[in-house]
Amino acid sequence: MRDRGEYLFTSESVSEGHPDKVADRLSDTVLDAYLAADPYSRVACETMVTTNRIVLAGEVRGPETVTPELLAHLTRLAVHDIGYDQAGFSWRNASIECHLHAQSSDIAQGVDSAGNKDEGAGDQGIMFGYACRETAALMPAPIYYAHLILRRISEMRRNKDKLAEGLQPDAKSQVTLRYVDGKPVAATSIVVSTQHDEGLDQAHLKRMLWPIVESSLPAGWMCPEAEFYVNPTGNFVIGGPDGDCGLTGRKIIVDTYGGAAPHGGGAFSGKDPTKVDRSAAYACRYLAKNVVAAGLADRCTLQISYAIGVSHPLSVYVDLHGTGHDVDEAKLEKTLREVMNLSPRGIREHLHLNRPIYAVTSAYGHFGREHDPETGAFTWERTDLVPALKSAFGR
Repeated sequence: MRDRGEYLFTSESVSEGHPDKVADRLSDTVLDAYLAADPYSRVACETMVTTNRIVLAGEVRGPETVTPELLAHLTRLAVHDIGYDQAGFSWRNASIECHLHAQSSDIAQGVDSAGNKDEGAGDQGIMFGYACRETAALMPAPIYYAHLILRRISEMRRNKDKLAEGLQPDAKSQVTLRYVDGKPVAATSIVVSTQHDEGLDQAHLKRMLWPIVESSLPAGWMCPEAEFYVNPTGNFVIGGPDGDCGLTGRKIIVDTYGGAAPHGGGAFSGKDPTKVDRSAAYACRYLAKNVVAAGLADRCTLQISYAIGVSHPLSVYVDLHGTGHDVDEAKLEKTLREVMNLSPRGIREHLHLNRPIYAVTSAYGHFGREHDPETGAFTWERTDLVPALKSAFGR
């Protein structure tokens, strides 16, 4: 984000019922099924969803107990949990095709450890992590509040709250914030589009959503009423996969930092943790968050790069955006390598990634969430490296 005296910045989010997020959820459901059966399974699952049709495809290496029938059953349960039982897309009668096949032996030999060779990265690529002081979660404010608005609407819909009566699973939000001297101070406009029952009056829908949105923002941040846009097309009855085809990995800006920071371009959902697109992006967020939480800087961007089949990162780059507190960035790059093993195996073990923890990550962002010790999800949001980082810089 640019360092200017005053500017506007916008991020968007989509709900778990958005067709692309349905696809992400189903890909991660497949991944969790394999990891539950064998924590060292290999999975690269892509999903397509459209009108009453679901297609699972990709490459796997795992136990034969994970059958196409089991995956079809788990897929229906996931669609039911999201809330789809509509004529055009229903958990009951959607056609499910499973086209998963064995992982390429050429990829497997590069990733597998053998003799003195450690486990290699599942692909080449660059991964980014980011943290800042704009919110308590150390996330950029626009994406944080865009997610929060939709999560609250979803919770109310699921709990059958009267304030959400008539709402359906597909929804999008967009939050524009005004920044003064680099800090967010208020929303200038907010967009919420949500699928709804036939006949629901749009003016009534706007009155329903206003208090939900207002309560999701800090006090006094709500935009003017004229800049609160609800279903700008005027009607949103046909939605979800019936209204638009959904594919895994098409919402990577939503999954990360809402455009406020760079990302590597690789999708997360459906990929086991040998794929550094996912695991190393989690490690980057983890390290950047700990840098900011340790008080070493107010903003931190971290980049790591890998080559397929190579166990060590090719580069580690840190940018503190001029906000470092007497911290040499070159020393910090070296320190981060010392406090965490950044090999694919080291990341998996440090963050405990070989567990069925991924379906819950598929909507409302992979970052800025609460670590759940009970389920083991979101370990990359912990700040347990703070003491080591402080000690390294004499704090």
